[in-house]
Amino acid sequence: MNKMLIILVSALVLSGCVSTPPKPDNPHFAPIRPQALQTPKSVNGSIFSSATNINLYGDGRAHRVGDIITVVLQESTSSQKNSKTEIDKSNTQTLAQPTLFGQDLSIGGNPISANFGASTTDFDGEGKVNMSNSLTGNISVTIHEVLANGVLVVKGEKWLTLNQGDEYIRVSGIIRPQDISANNTVNSTQIADARISYSGTGAVHDSNTMGWLSQFFIGQLWPF
Repeated sequence: MNKMLIILVSALVLSGCVSTPPKPDNPHFAPIRPQALQTPKSVNGSIFSSATNINLYGDGRAHRVGDIITVVLQESTSSQKNSKTEIDKSNTQTLAQPTLFGQDLSIGGNPISANFGASTTDFDGEGKVNMSNSLTGNISVTIHEVLANGVLVVKGEKWLTLNQGDEYIRVSGIIRPQDISANNTVNSTQIADARISYSGTGAVHDSNTMGWLSQFFIGQLWPF
């Protein structure tokens, strides 16, 4: 009964910790509309407008807040880990024959002796992890901030609506202007402090996700 109560209480706690799936149009990844691209104010007495000026001598690479950069995803990771632990412990306790004034104590003529027997504890644990991940593709991001040293803070997301759900890619990080190619692309491996997320929502994603009760039984909170 107590075990069942513990399971029910833990299940309720875990059910409250289930995270909600992400949604599109996250303000953190929303593109910034630069001041230069907003509707210009009316100009009186001059044919020049700073809102529509073009740098004829620039190389065309993104460098201002709101400019677009295409990130070429070239992520590949591989890891392997093995661990094994063995613990053996044996214990035997025996109480010697008690005596009183040099005479062995007995009950009904039978000598008193105590033997607690032998106890043995064995533990054998083994774990093995072999992981390999790869992510390729393209995603366009916008410049959100230009730092004092000239490096660019970029963020962006892309959502794909499929038959049974959505898939999304989110990228944020810091890049150097000199790492941007002539066609305004940069490799994901050249992004500092990179945050790259690729996941999905919907029926296909849910079918590959372990339920919260199953996670409880294989998690660290399971006491047995």
